[in-house]
Amino acid sequence: MQDTATPIQKVSHEVIQKLLNVQTEPCLSLYMPTHQSHPDNAQDPIRFQNLLKELEASLLLKYDKATTKEHLAPFEKLSQDASFWNHTTKGLAVFSADDLFEVVTLQETTSELAMVADSFHTKPLRQYIQSMDRFHVLGLSINGVKLYEGNHRDLTEIELDATIPQNMVEALGDELTDKHLTVASYGGAGSQSANMHHGHGGKKEEMNNDTERYFRVVAQEIYEKYSKPTGWPLILTALSEHHSLFQKVSKNPHLLHRGIKFNPGATTIDNLKEKAWEIMEPEYLEKIEQIVDKYELAKSGNKGSDNSKEVAIAAVEGRIDTLLIEADRVIAMRITNLTTGNTQNKDINNPRVDDLLDDMSELVTKMGGAVIVLPADQMPSETGLAAIFRY
Repeated sequence: MQDTATPIQKVSHEVIQKLLNVQTEPCLSLYMPTHQSHPDNAQDPIRFQNLLKELEASLLLKYDKATTKEHLAPFEKLSQDASFWNHTTKGLAVFSADDLFEVVTLQETTSELAMVADSFHTKPLRQYIQSMDRFHVLGLSINGVKLYEGNHRDLTEIELDATIPQNMVEALGDELTDKHLTVASYGGAGSQSANMHHGHGGKKEEMNNDTERYFRVVAQEIYEKYSKPTGWPLILTALSEHHSLFQKVSKNPHLLHRGIKFNPGATTIDNLKEKAWEIMEPEYLEKIEQIVDKYELAKSGNKGSDNSKEVAIAAVEGRIDTLLIEADRVIAMRITNLTTGNTQNKDINNPRVDDLLDDMSELVTKMGGAVIVLPADQMPSETGLAAIFRY
């Protein structure tokens, strides 16, 4: 992990809920694409500073120079954190209000945005985590642990939390049954590769016990740090003989039964992405079919609707159990009354703040409902939204 004083967050439902619960203003939101390697990442702090100038201009419309400088202070501190800028991912989101300052890294590029408003602009984060095609891939062997995040377009290795052991020795330490155990990897690529264990007396049963305890530690950490916060499916890639053991010790409800059965260190990331999507695609399509069927059934019983005004009223009343929204769709309206659900047509040239789907998604998330982002060709309506009501 990088050595930086700046606390870094991963995208999670908890982080989004925290941002939505902020009641004070001004709320400063900044998004920008970042780069993972030199020399491209050398330009990131400069682009960040340019976005700070946009925040400053917006703040000066309402606040004096001293107050504006105070609001921008945590951003300025981040801009000077060389360690942070040397360890960026593909995207960055930063939020600040009063005593809150959240830095969120993204494994997907994002458009530039600098906004000062009475609430945070969380739509990109919500759409990022609520898209149904996202998943994790866990590459697991005796000698290493890797985690990837992806969707049907891309797969990216992510930096593991420092609490996750990198191998069996790191996981078990002095608790290793045979402290002189070494593990070497022999064989060719793919499924032909195999691990050979060397220990005093050939204590295979003891070594198997060590492997089981190691897998249990990894399974729990991956669940707590990644699967639970996102709710994304997890695909295991490991040698064939390790799959049943990991499935046995894992209590992760998001772990898919099907996995990729070859040495995770003996393939390219492109091949891994292809194999992962072969497993994920039928799961993805089945989930879409189930939720669409659930909506159609609810609508037939007057417990669902794709009418924007009906859904807006249900949203402010907290009656929405699940809201389906069309990816990349913008409806140039705003909910203008959070008591009645009244809506008003707004300027289509300002989609970042005048988007009815954004308003509804935020309300539903705040009130504990589920929001699911679907591609246009999978939506069960032509209006850009479809809601399942609680009652």
